[in-house]
Amino acid sequence: MQKTIESFFKQSSTPSSMPQTSNFNDLFDGIRAQNHPEIRIKYTRQPTRVGESTSDGLIEEEKNAKSEKSKGKILNKKRKYAQFHLELGQSDFLLHTCKICGMKYSKGDEIDEKVHSTFHKNYTHGIPFKGWRHERVVHLPALKRDRVIHVLNCDPPAQRKKVEEVVKMMEIELGDGWIFHELCQVYLFISSQRVAACMIVEPINTAHKLLSDSLPKIADGASGKKVIPKPKTLQFGEVCFQREVSRKGSNHRNSDAMDSNLLGSIVCEEEATPASCGIRAIWVSPSNRRKGIATHLLDAVRKSFCTNYVLERSQLAFSNPTSAGKALATNYTGTGSILVYKT
Repeated sequence: MQKTIESFFKQSSTPSSMPQTSNFNDLFDGIRAQNHPEIRIKYTRQPTRVGESTSDGLIEEEKNAKSEKSKGKILNKKRKYAQFHLELGQSDFLLHTCKICGMKYSKGDEIDEKVHSTFHKNYTHGIPFKGWRHERVVHLPALKRDRVIHVLNCDPPAQRKKVEEVVKMMEIELGDGWIFHELCQVYLFISSQRVAACMIVEPINTAHKLLSDSLPKIADGASGKKVIPKPKTLQFGEVCFQREVSRKGSNHRNSDAMDSNLLGSIVCEEEATPASCGIRAIWVSPSNRRKGIATHLLDAVRKSFCTNYVLERSQLAFSNPTSAGKALATNYTGTGSILVYKT
């Protein structure tokens, strides 16, 4: 018998399909149970107030400001140029040595150039000196604008510190480690607010007379002139070259150092002679030499070294005199048999 249409609809809703849907729903129900509870968020738009800008406007303003700053940086940025040097075998490629003050510095470096300029001026003209409230000035009739200051070891620290600065400058030419000690007295020659010269003296008891002409004269080679030896012949195959080596003489500073060094032994008398004051070291800045400053310092020493007593010129002794020191002592004392002593 043919099935009716109703039988087809009954088969679509068979009880076998119902358990499948129920199982499917139970599976998702277990998964939903493990999840967190549902959270709902509502977004509301608040009306803007008069005089206030929205967040979008602030963000746009910040972006515009940043873009303007970046544009300004690009427009105001300056190019930096670095100075390069070519090494072509120069003897002073890294550091240049000044022929006058002897300082080594880097050419082209602003800091080095400034330091060298300051040191060079202090060396040639003297160390700057503004003055002290309480100065022990030695009055000399021959001095009008300039003055001589007498410094002792018991003076304030500021004065002793200035003496140490001057001694360091003296050590450049005279050598270090022997110029000053606690018993020394210092005489500073002040000119144009600078320490133009310095003399260091000490008390002594005896000295020895220097035999005249015991110091030989300076050799011609130490005069600082250019020394040109005989030309030499260089032969390369059939070609001959004449080579001349021209060596530069010593510079201003080295020539003075050569002149100040002993070129021979000092011959003295064995018999000791009484002496009161020993001239330990004398230094005059290069630009102030040949002006009689050392003579003024010797006059100040004779006048103020002993209390209420002026020393005679014959009572001054000199420590290991150099050729320049011997010339000064001979001219000042009026005799070639000057007094010398060992430091």
